[in-house]
Amino acid sequence: MKASRLAAAGAIAASAVVVLSSPAFAHVTVQPEGAAAKGGYAVVDFKVPNERDNASTTKLEVNFPTDHPLASVMPEPMAGWDIKVTKSKLDKPIDNHGEQLTEAVTKVTWTATGKGIEPGYFEKFPVSVGALPEDADQLVFKAIQTYSNKEVVRWIEEQQKGQEEPETPAPVLTLSAAEDGHSHGSSDTENASDNSASDAEAASADTAAPADSSDTTARVLGVVGIVVGVVGVAYGVLAGRRRTSA
Repeated sequence: MKASRLAAAGAIAASAVVVLSSPAFAHVTVQPEGAAAKGGYAVVDFKVPNERDNASTTKLEVNFPTDHPLASVMPEPMAGWDIKVTKSKLDKPIDNHGEQLTEAVTKVTWTATGKGIEPGYFEKFPVSVGALPEDADQLVFKAIQTYSNKEVVRWIEEQQKGQEEPETPAPVLTLSAAEDGHSHGSSDTENASDNSASDAEAASADTAAPADSSDTTARVLGVVGIVVGVVGVAYGVLAGRRRTSA
């Protein structure tokens, strides 16, 4: 009986590890290099982790918002990747410093010419964008990630207010308040973007970077703590029963 109780306690601890480990540790996300102010220009990085142990990420497609089209979209050249920029006609022309634009970039596709993003690594895909809309607080970019084994993951689900995060959320860029004198993208903002792009290009010599470990470490420590707690409770129950039987 004692052995069976210990086995049951071990099963509970193991199930706790499985439950806590099952969610993906990372998603495809987008973050600005610095600020992404309304009305300004920014360099944004699409961060793509490889979440598979037996396949590499070989393709990334990012769809740009059509409700707030961007007049300027310029991806940075990356070693090991072929880049295709797709433009589409707009339902409503947009004003770009007095010029009416009838088409805008609606998709950027990166296709690996080498190994791609291998298991255990992530990569950032920089893009210079602008001018950012002044009448929106965020931009949603729907992304599609393709693996070498032909598996496709669609990061296209939009977060609904008051609900839990979806399983495959779309990357969301949060816009900050417009800066005084820079609402339409000053030369200072564009120069900062160029400098960020240059830094990213210098770093692209290493086509992939090791995956972040801080989040994983914290989760592992949390799992270990829960397992120790479960085992401790099981031990306490068994000890109490031994004293009662004595």
